[in-house]
Amino acid sequence: MSGLAVGLKKGLLVEKRQLAPRPASRKGKLGKHVKFVREVIREIAGYSPLERRCIELLRNGRDKRCLKLCKKRLGTHKRAKSKREQCAVFLRTSQRKAK
Repeated sequence: MSGLAVGLKKGLLVEKRQLAPRPASRKGKLGKHVKFVREVIREIAGYSPLERRCIELLRNGRDKRCLKLCKKRLGTHKRAKSKREQCAVFLRTSQRKAK
C-alpha cells in the first residue's frame, strides 16, 4: 500500500466494493424441484437402451468399449465421458444395495 502517484500500486487507496452475486453466477446449478422431477421420471421411465447396454459393458469390464459406444451415439467425447460416469455410478449404487 503506497498511495503514491507512481509505482506498481499507484493512485488513491480505495476499498473494494462488495457486490451482490449476479443471477448468472448460479447458471447450471441443479435446483431442488428439477432434481426431484428428474428422479421421478427416471423411476418411471427407467433407462434408455444406450444406458442399459453401457451398464452391461461396464459390468463386463469393457470401459473403453462403453466410451466408444457413447461417443458414437452422443457425438462428443465430453458427453460420452459423463454418460459413462452416470452409468458407472448407477452400477455402483445398485451393487451396494444388493449387498
